[in-house]
Amino acid sequence: MSEKTASETASGSTGDAGKNAGARLIDGKAFAKNLRQKTAEEVRAFHEKHGVTPGLAVVLVGNDPASEVYVRNKALETHRVGMRSFMHMLPETTSEESLLHLIERLNEDPEIHGILVQLPLPKHIDPFRVTNAIAPNKDVDGLGEVNAGRLMTGLPGIIPCTPLGCLMLLKSELGDLRGLNATVIGASNLVGKPMALLLLNEGCTVSICHIDTVDPAAISRTADILVVATGNSGLVKKDWVKPGAAVIDVGITRIPTEGGKTRLVGDVDFDEVAPIAGRITPVPGGVGPMTIACLLRNTLKAARMSVGDKACKESGDKNWLPY
Repeated sequence: MSEKTASETASGSTGDAGKNAGARLIDGKAFAKNLRQKTAEEVRAFHEKHGVTPGLAVVLVGNDPASEVYVRNKALETHRVGMRSFMHMLPETTSEESLLHLIERLNEDPEIHGILVQLPLPKHIDPFRVTNAIAPNKDVDGLGEVNAGRLMTGLPGIIPCTPLGCLMLLKSELGDLRGLNATVIGASNLVGKPMALLLLNEGCTVSICHIDTVDPAAISRTADILVVATGNSGLVKKDWVKPGAAVIDVGITRIPTEGGKTRLVGDVDFDEVAPIAGRITPVPGGVGPMTIACLLRNTLKAARMSVGDKACKESGDKNWLPY
């Protein structure tokens, strides 16, 4: 992690950090780089021992520019760690049944160990039906009902990539999380709900704020750990944050700036919150890089499961699936 403080990074900061000298930046970019390097080493060792190269299939329906860039980045990083990438770029008009048929074929393909269908999907396709069609042992996004249920009940499973990345960053910074108060702002199936469950399983006392929460600022001020995932840029201000709290900003929004340019911002008002928090993730360079790094870890886990329980146990991964 970088030793640079957020008060040194925040644009327009005067250096007056009040009670706190400025939050320590949580460098997700550096952490993700190290995690990808570790994954590449383990992929080589796994191939040498079992003769299997992990394969990840990514399915994109439609031509959303942001999604296209994202899935191409996934393919690039997959190759960089020594895995195989299988891209399926489908037109916007693809029917739900055609997509389900493709998933069925990928489920049966022994060269495919992980399947990810890029969300959001076109409105005529039911995302729940699609995610639940993916075989649980290939569900590297961890969004199907089997893996979601295993997380809910505290059983081993494949964990959604973004919450997993957030948890890794928190544990690297704080160590044992037991007994800490945690607030998650946002209750989506993709981030908020699994994040809350992960923190609960780590021994935190967890609150979840959502669109119907009365006075979320009062609740978030009690948090030693604050995770924000709403998609509302600049939502969290300094009076929402307990001094010294660890703040994880999952949000990412592109906003216009002067000269016709744009920049990325998070759900947390960084300039306001950085002097108050103890630790904080920047946007960009915080949670974002961890999502793809954790996707690669999940794909390797799925490949290990494909050759049997022994490979999972040998890896030292206690969170392997007993399917």
